[in-house]
Amino acid sequence: MSCCAPSGGRGPVPAGAGAPIETAASPVSTEGMTRVAAGSFLMGSVHPSAYPDDGEGPVREVTLDSFRIDTRAVTNADFARFVEGTGYRTEAQRYGWSFVFAGLLPDNFPPTRGVAAAPWWRQVEGADWSRPEGPGSTVELRPDHPVVHISWADADAYARWVGKRLPTEAEWECAARAGHQGKLFPWGDELEPGGQHRMNVWQGSFPAHNSTADGWYGTCPVDTFEPNDFGLYNMTGNVWEWCADQFGGDGTRRVAKGGSYLCHSSYCRRYRVAARQGMTPDSTTGNVGFRCVAADTGPERDRH
Repeated sequence: MSCCAPSGGRGPVPAGAGAPIETAASPVSTEGMTRVAAGSFLMGSVHPSAYPDDGEGPVREVTLDSFRIDTRAVTNADFARFVEGTGYRTEAQRYGWSFVFAGLLPDNFPPTRGVAAAPWWRQVEGADWSRPEGPGSTVELRPDHPVVHISWADADAYARWVGKRLPTEAEWECAARAGHQGKLFPWGDELEPGGQHRMNVWQGSFPAHNSTADGWYGTCPVDTFEPNDFGLYNMTGNVWEWCADQFGGDGTRRVAKGGSYLCHSSYCRRYRVAARQGMTPDSTTGNVGFRCVAADTGPERDRH
């Protein structure tokens, strides 16, 4: 169980329209993607902010082939097109519930079961990608916000449908760093350089008070804040992003990177580029989304 997002095996996924999605046969569109050149970078951290059990360290040199990565996380509008085109039902829809941050629920919301180690997470019947806070909520006014309540399998299915894949952890971290070797954030070591907010994280005293000094309570549009030097938006904060890799050697969890709108230095400093957490693939919460990568077939002029 992580303080950042509930994780735990739910048992077999209920039957439903979550059948395997075939990889797109047509050429992959690289619109909305940027190219990251082949090369080496320093991955990981031994910074005091790191959590030893997360396995961020040691710092090591990693060499990657070139690849392309979405400049923005997958949005509600993107995922709606996938659902409309395939009839896909997410794991949260098939289970019938998902985890929602209590602060996003209305005051008159019926009592729900909380997570013992993190009572701000509530199990909400009927919560899913299209109803992020459960029955009565909608994404109609949030088409450009990141899709959430997405399991690893859901993210993988979408990626294959568009002919892409989930990034490896190394690809994700290399892209997030954008050449800033050894730095805490995609832009450097200052959380708010020059007093400017650069990502959507909790402001105030968690979990009781969010001043929304950065402008947001909950998710924000995927292109909010200044992009990093590779042109990538919200690589830290806003929502955790699934990666392809297994977390640790037990094979029961997958890696997520980047932190979310709930991260706060008083209890969770995982909004750093080296930070990571492991979640079971069936985990679905209101602060986990994803972006995709694709093989690089583009011209050299796009090289970073």
